Amino acid sequence: MTFPTVRHRRLRGSAALRSLVKETRLAVQDLIYPIFVTHGTGVKEEIPSMPGVYHFSLDLLRQEIDEVVQLGIPGILLFGVPETKDACGSSAYDENGIVQQATRLIKSWYPGLLIIADTCLCQFTDTGHCGVVKHHPVTGHAEIDNDESLELLARTAVSQAKAGADIIAPSNMMDGYVHAIREALDENGLQHTPIMAYSVKYASSFYGPFRDAAHSTPQFGDRKTYQMDPANIREALREAESDVVEGADFLMVKPALAYLDVLRTLRENFDLPLVAYNVSAEYSMTKAAALNGWINEQAIVMETLTGMKRAGADIILTYHAKDAARWLKEQG
Repeated sequence: MTFPTVRHRRLRGSAALRSLVKETRLAVQDLIYPIFVTHGTGVKEEIPSMPGVYHFSLDLLRQEIDEVVQLGIPGILLFGVPETKDACGSSAYDENGIVQQATRLIKSWYPGLLIIADTCLCQFTDTGHCGVVKHHPVTGHAEIDNDESLELLARTAVSQAKAGADIIAPSNMMDGYVHAIREALDENGLQHTPIMAYSVKYASSFYGPFRDAAHSTPQFGDRKTYQMDPANIREALREAESDVVEGADFLMVKPALAYLDVLRTLRENFDLPLVAYNVSAEYSMTKAAALNGWINEQAIVMETLTGMKRAGADIILTYHAKDAARWLKEQG
């Protein structure tokens, strides 16, 4: 049958009808809010390229965490900006590192708030790379030593979990990182700590504002030898499959907005919870357009996040989380 017997508009005639047949629903429980913590006192410093997002010193962090909890956001993704950096990123796995201190403090306030610890070296190394830099014995070229980096990443994960992190989220894209971290966690009696693997992380141009926020811009070269080529999707399946086999508990696609096809492909091929990272430039572009009066920020953000859910994401990491939580509450 076809028109006029079939009239698709019948199900769009009122807000109540549209709500009744809505296929994809966004909820505050789907959202995770990234937070940047740093050393010092009295620091609440807005990140210039990310309006509304701040660096917090620990003495001023409570108000931000209170707001997250009051809005019903179930968890945070914790990034640390250290006081000092060195070649091996030692402050990443220091028991008194900034992420470890923040984790213990937040857990003392809100034991039930999920803390996801970013497990990488890029903020902590003086090179800005996600692993240990070595020089090739023949060519002399600088390159990332994959296997030595795994040892330090595993140490970082263990220290974060011992500090109270509920989930370890390794973003480094070293080969074998899930296996190395899973093994280290298990050996330290942390077998119940899940791993949120940055399984499909592209060498993207959408990370610029984050690198300002985390002070993690590479001091030479780029990250294309360990992050993925944006042109590839079959490779994404290989990366994700490796993480599943090695013991990942979540899979992630980063960035999200330009890679919705990748999200959908992973959803169709794997049963693990799927995470979309709505990254810094996606946030900043929306904010800039809204501040110029060019777009309706609320409408654009909610449509964008719903699109990520529709593509297959179960969880969305987003700097819009607080605003989205407010808007969802207003919608009832």
